[in-house]
Amino acid sequence: MKRYICSIIIGLVVILSIGTYYVKVASSASDLPKYTFKTLEGSDKELDPIIINASLEKGRLYEPLTIESNQTTYGSEKSFLESLSGRQNLEMERLIKEYRSFMRGKDFIDSFYEDSDFLAYASVNSGFTKSGKMEAEFDIALLEKKSEDETSFDIELPDKDRKLNIDVRDVQLIHSKLQVLTIIDVNSNDDMQTKEVHLYTIDLANKKVLSDKTLLSETFKHPNQVEFGMPIDVAPIQSNNMILISLVKGKYHEDGSYEEKPNESKLLSYNYETEKLETVKLPKKEKVSYDMVRGGYVDGKNLYLIEMKSDNYHIKTFDISSQKITNDMKLDLPVLKDEGYFTTIKNGRVYFLLGNGMDSGGKTYKPAQLLIADLKTGKTLYKGETVMQATNKKNDKKFGFHIDDLKVK
Repeated sequence: MKRYICSIIIGLVVILSIGTYYVKVASSASDLPKYTFKTLEGSDKELDPIIINASLEKGRLYEPLTIESNQTTYGSEKSFLESLSGRQNLEMERLIKEYRSFMRGKDFIDSFYEDSDFLAYASVNSGFTKSGKMEAEFDIALLEKKSEDETSFDIELPDKDRKLNIDVRDVQLIHSKLQVLTIIDVNSNDDMQTKEVHLYTIDLANKKVLSDKTLLSETFKHPNQVEFGMPIDVAPIQSNNMILISLVKGKYHEDGSYEEKPNESKLLSYNYETEKLETVKLPKKEKVSYDMVRGGYVDGKNLYLIEMKSDNYHIKTFDISSQKITNDMKLDLPVLKDEGYFTTIKNGRVYFLLGNGMDSGGKTYKPAQLLIADLKTGKTLYKGETVMQATNKKNDKKFGFHIDDLKVK
């Protein structure tokens, strides 16, 4: 009997502790300022798909917050389970919600492929033995949506001893074969470094690697540097026959500064269907840089580039097939010094968030500006700025507001 009484008392203490915690959280969150958007132009319905993650700074303490549907929610206001999930990729959240069983233990959006019939996954599990030997294998999974049949298996990575680090960057399903594009750091015993782009073709029916194709390989030595990268994919897990790969070369100087070598860098396209790797010529007259390419967005047909001119921000549309700029859209936002910006291209719109909620000195709250424009016409669909609603006017200047990222459903 005493044992049961002790268990009951412990349970009550735990419940009261949790209850006290959430009461304190609710009380503290109610004292914090709320951030909303004041509409200056257009319809506030354009705000519906927008999610802005930010942080509130008070002294040395940081409180995460989210602005969604024009409402502020602090991290301390979320449930225990919600706080565990963190700030996930929106596509990952959708996949977990729709295919919970299949998604168990899987992460990294670049490892997924989805069409109307299938959801596929490919990642690399790697590590080193005590003797320093590299161990690496593919983790492959396929879900047939209609039948809900799941297939999963592991395959040893070819030539794994040569690899030091493997990063999956794209997955496609072409003619029932899984195409897995990876960036690899090659293991070396000298001062030389080698980076490569590999394409693995995996036979799903027979559960084996059909081929390991090296698309690009660059060897260099410090202070020289080579980086492979891809522009941001507007729809990262959808079917796409083409992918862009940037090869950027540079050099570190003795003072630690880095200088890019544009004459030695290049942009390439790879077509999964034709298996052709081709150089994409960037227009010199338009002064398109590789920094613009790295920060750009691609949808399989066009590359959208963000340019900061002396007066306004511009979105340039680069047709990959013709290798020409087909549109130069001027945004209704002035260029402001020392102002960071966040962009997303989705739903035929460009979302542009300018500013970080603080002045350059980090002392006074300064509204962040949001612009939503039609990607083709350039027409402004929405323009607004953040407004801080402080619960205690005496303390409103003691808070620092920092934007972390911009997401669109």
